[in-house]
Amino acid sequence: MIRFLINRLPSFVLLLVVTSVIAFALPRMVPGDPAAALAGSDATAEQIEAIRQQLDLGRPFVVQYFDWLGGLVQGDLGTSILSGRPVAELIGDRVESSLELTLVAATLMIVIGGVLGVLAGTKQKNWIAGLLDGIIGLLVATPPHVTGLVMILIMTLVLPYWPISGEASLISDPGYGFQLILLPALALSLPQAAAVARLIQSNMRTVAQMDFVELARAKGVPPRRIITHHILRNSLGNALIVIALRVGELLSGAVVIEAIFARNGLGQLAVAATQSRDYMVVQVIIVGAVAIAALVNMLSEIGLAILDPRIRLDTK
Repeated sequence: MIRFLINRLPSFVLLLVVTSVIAFALPRMVPGDPAAALAGSDATAEQIEAIRQQLDLGRPFVVQYFDWLGGLVQGDLGTSILSGRPVAELIGDRVESSLELTLVAATLMIVIGGVLGVLAGTKQKNWIAGLLDGIIGLLVATPPHVTGLVMILIMTLVLPYWPISGEASLISDPGYGFQLILLPALALSLPQAAAVARLIQSNMRTVAQMDFVELARAKGVPPRRIITHHILRNSLGNALIVIALRVGELLSGAVVIEAIFARNGLGQLAVAATQSRDYMVVQVIIVGAVAIAALVNMLSEIGLAILDPRIRLDTK
């Protein structure tokens, strides 16, 4: 495993470097001038230019990039152009909200997707299988923001006393925090859980027709053991990879969900920073999101090797 991690390190670093270039360049391609936004609508051209020089925005692009990258390597995330606060401080104020939402949504995605997938994969040609197929198909086709709006309408009618929007820390106030995070986490996770369930269902039905499963049946192995030790174990490999990819979609989908449920997380910070041309905040959030997605993908490969003995990490 150590050799696997060492072999993966160069590609991981290369990914982060390429991401940093894209994250640094893209916000600067958006029309608008952060100096003008900071100066206000009544500012003169001279005042805007003075602010631009004060913020070092007039320096060459390459010089700005390497200065920022050097600080990033040393742990200095930079300073917000508009607020003047350290970017690390701005992110620190919001990261708990986004981390809680992503972790709860990822947990629900794995549990719901796994349960639906196993049930759909073991039920063959009856009304239960048809019902599960319909539920999975509906969830796959419904985007998170629509799921969120539907949940708000349902909860308003069925449980009007249930809190819809806002946030509270799961650590300091677990009870109220769970009530506030349940709906956005479900809205964010259900479409992704359905995609995971569909893959597990398809894999289980394929594996169930393989020769080694037929051999186990012929030997009189109990059906439950065939499902758990033969079919399910050999069906989860691809699901792990998909779960890792879906975590990245959870991070991107959180932007809309936070807006719908009035959560003050990193998604809302990214939107506000983009609208105000606060480059320093946007580029750090992009690099951080890609780094998290890459780490989750690496963990999924390790998990795949644990599930499938035929895969050896050291040979990669």
